Amino acid sequence: MSSAPGTTTVQQGHRPPAGRQPHGSDTARGSGKARGSGPFLTLIAVCSAVMAGNIYLAAPLLSLMARDFGSTPSAVAWIASVAQLGYAAGLLFFAPLGDTVNRRRLVTTLTLVTTAALIASAVAPGTGALATAVFVASAATVVPQLLVPLVAERAPAARRARHVAAVIAGLFTGIVAARVLGGLAGQAFGWRWVFVGAAVLTLALGLATALVLPSVRQPRDGSLFGGLSALPGLLRRSPDLWRASVRQAGMFGAWSALWTSLALLLTGPAYGLSTATAGLFGLFGLAASAVAPLAGGLVDRFGAARVVRAAYLLAAVSVPLFWLGGHVIWALFVAAIAIHAALVASHVANQTLALTTTSSPATANTAYVVSGFAGGATASALAGTAFTHFGWGGVSAVAAVALALGWGSTVVRRGRR
Repeated sequence: MSSAPGTTTVQQGHRPPAGRQPHGSDTARGSGKARGSGPFLTLIAVCSAVMAGNIYLAAPLLSLMARDFGSTPSAVAWIASVAQLGYAAGLLFFAPLGDTVNRRRLVTTLTLVTTAALIASAVAPGTGALATAVFVASAATVVPQLLVPLVAERAPAARRARHVAAVIAGLFTGIVAARVLGGLAGQAFGWRWVFVGAAVLTLALGLATALVLPSVRQPRDGSLFGGLSALPGLLRRSPDLWRASVRQAGMFGAWSALWTSLALLLTGPAYGLSTATAGLFGLFGLAASAVAPLAGGLVDRFGAARVVRAAYLLAAVSVPLFWLGGHVIWALFVAAIAIHAALVASHVANQTLALTTTSSPATANTAYVVSGFAGGATASALAGTAFTHFGWGGVSAVAAVALALGWGSTVVRRGRR
């Protein structure tokens, strides 16, 4: 029988299942801990920020791309969706390889492919070529999801969640920076130079990170992409992983519904803000990223379950604040910080649990991240339709339903067990 969600696994030092040593950890009890802290951890966090930002480069540059190609922003908006699809494909096919192949070689290869695809994006002659290059770049920029399991494996047990939180803070910082700084840089230098700059940063940080990774041969059982086919069975066998995945899907769904539709509210009749001004709301996400280290400490001290409950409570409070923000701007300020803080705290707790509940951390991490992505993508699509037919109140309702499903479905299954 499994324990209560997150308490035993996380509170007792996040111990891996009995008999499992971290993959390729020939020095897990010695140098492995040293590698998981200090400059090594900082480098991984910064690399993760740059890699995560690549997925969102196109979003703030759509109007500039449209002008360059003689089109309208709505006609090229699908390129931003292509980036999301590419990332999803990369998660499914490349992220599980962290359990079966040499991580240093894999990170090096993906870094070179991402760099080449970003350069191809910068010189793309049309939307078709640009979309293809963006898809490849986003699929190959899954390096952070290879690094998070490594950090969790090599961190001291009593500080594992805090180390995972450092990488997650880097991820969210990169996402926000891509949206805010990418738009400003594109306005100043042109959208093509933004992709060139991203390529340079990706190459430098990706190769630097690869150099400090342990070069060990990972044990491989079965086919190279066997991790992909193992995802459904892994979720069935691990109630803790399933619970973490579903709850994060609900949380990310609520965040995505509200956040992806917020620009429609801010630039619409209710507030009439410019696109650039509306984009500055992304800075609230940067402020909330500071929650990650705090959440990591709380997970290490109190366990994942309590942190996830608190995050869901905070998110539940933010939904009516968002609804009120359809008429009162200060409510949007408070709600934006609250929903980002809830998402970050929930992510730290759930991902720490997902990484320590099976003997295949990279594959488990893939299941977890893909589940969250699926929840976010579904809620975003529903929110767009809801805004068209029911306005901002409809978007708020979609977010509330996502939270209810994410929490309620896991409670129901636990009760049946």
